[in-house]
This record gives sequence, structure tokens and C-alpha cells, in this order.
Amino acid sequence: MLINLLNPKLSLFFLTFLPQFIAPGEAQPAWRMVQLSLVFMAMTFVVFLGYGVFAARFRDQVLQRPGALVWLRRGFAAAFVGLGAKLALMHR
Repeated sequence: MLINLLNPKLSLFFLTFLPQFIAPGEAQPAWRMVQLSLVFMAMTFVVFLGYGVFAARFRDQVLQRPGALVWLRRGFAAAFVGLGAKLALMHR
């Protein structure tokens, strides 16, 4: 929660994107802004909940198959070796 509060991108989103959906003659623009913010937060919660469910199921599948875990580790190792080689071969 603290990360989201200190995240400047999130504040910019609320201050620049959401106000365009508030009518110029709105009787209570602050209340409308709160409503739009709550809708945004609810949608974000649903998306993150989906990510969590997917990650939990994927984790269970990987842990049940020792061979999958071995190949996952090898893939990460290869990626790090590749990134290290790229960094070593970079010229300024």
C-alpha cells in the first residue's frame, strides 16, 4: 500500500486521466473523482487477483514435476549467462 501511495505514476494517473471523465458542470466533482477512483481500484484488484490465482496454479504445476523445476532453473541460468555475456561484450 505504501509503494502505491508513493508511486508518482499512480498519482499522475489519478490527476490527469480521471478528471476528463468529470463533466464541467458536475455538482460534486470531488465525489465523482472518488467514485471513479474506487472503480479503478476494484478493477485493479480483480486483475491482480487473477494474476495471483494463475501464479499459484502455475507454481503447483511446477513443484509437482521435478523435471519442470530443473528445466526452469536451467532456463534462468542460461538467461543470466546470456545477460552476463552481453554485458561483458558491450563497448562504450
